Amino acid sequence: MADGILRYASIGALELETGGFLPETVLGYETWGTLNEDASNAVLIAHALTGSTHVARGDTDEAGWWDALVGPGATIDTNEYFVVAANMVGGCYGSTGPSSPAPDGKPWGSRFPLVTIRDSVHAEARLADQLGIQRWHAVLGGSMGGARALEWAATYPERTARCAVIACGAASTAEQIAFAQAQVLAIRLDPNFNGGDYYQGNAPDAGLGIARRIAHINYRSEPEFEYRFGRNAQGTEQPFGSANPAERGRYAVESYLDHQANKLAGRFDANSYILMTEALMSHDVARGRGSVQQALADVDTDFFIAAVDSDRLYFPEQSRQLAEALPTPPKVHMIEVPTGHDGFLTDIHQLHNELVAQFFPRS
Repeated sequence: MADGILRYASIGALELETGGFLPETVLGYETWGTLNEDASNAVLIAHALTGSTHVARGDTDEAGWWDALVGPGATIDTNEYFVVAANMVGGCYGSTGPSSPAPDGKPWGSRFPLVTIRDSVHAEARLADQLGIQRWHAVLGGSMGGARALEWAATYPERTARCAVIACGAASTAEQIAFAQAQVLAIRLDPNFNGGDYYQGNAPDAGLGIARRIAHINYRSEPEFEYRFGRNAQGTEQPFGSANPAERGRYAVESYLDHQANKLAGRFDANSYILMTEALMSHDVARGRGSVQQALADVDTDFFIAAVDSDRLYFPEQSRQLAEALPTPPKVHMIEVPTGHDGFLTDIHQLHNELVAQFFPRS
């Protein structure tokens, strides 16, 4: 199979954790490398909130979002390992989501049911079945991808030999849920949202852009903002250039957030953003399983836990608490960057030696 090419797997009807039902579900996915004869070299990578299936460069040479981690000779060497990345159910990168046709031929829109992290794992297990993978060599991800990786270990421990949870804790905290709610409401209150049924008209790009601004402030750090932008004006714009508030110029940091908002609005569906955000709000590996310790007590999986030292969305302490709840508490590896949560994407190379030694040895 060609590397880094979007494919589609029909996994049938899907009953969801909260009672929703999808009569026919498709997962978009990409692969890199070759599955060996006994299917023992398969690695599943779970994307973050607005991530896609395109983890790494492939035969199209399009840059991937974790190129530093996956590829020939990389940390996860695709000369030795078979890497799979699936778009989460409800997403907009190949999987069945709100913009997909419902049985009546119209977009699901407001009718698309709530999806949880646990639902996504059940769907990915069916994809693994189709690919002939009974047990993953490793499942790993950062942020929401870390939540999915952890849920894999708890739900299918017999199918998860190793699990790497990066920049994520055992459950979404009250503060994380609070920030998430503000993002969701920003989209829902956009006049173009139309209750989620906007596909025949204008998309709620303004609301989605505000949601992205809120999120991106948490993805980066205050020291980075201060170093890069400070109180500087954006180019020749003057924040005090007019008495009319609607005509004032922007600070440089405002321009940066505008840029991030416009980029996301150009590539992501607003309904999917709501679904992914609410799925992450639902993240709680202990739900229905007692305490975190009880939920993971019988999990015979080798864990790799990592955090970003400047993360103000998933504080390193949450990673330490997760590690301490495991039957054999592992070391918490630290990505040391001043830039915040996104360090799990931009500086994953810092964990190269540790990941190779523990999870991806060379033959």
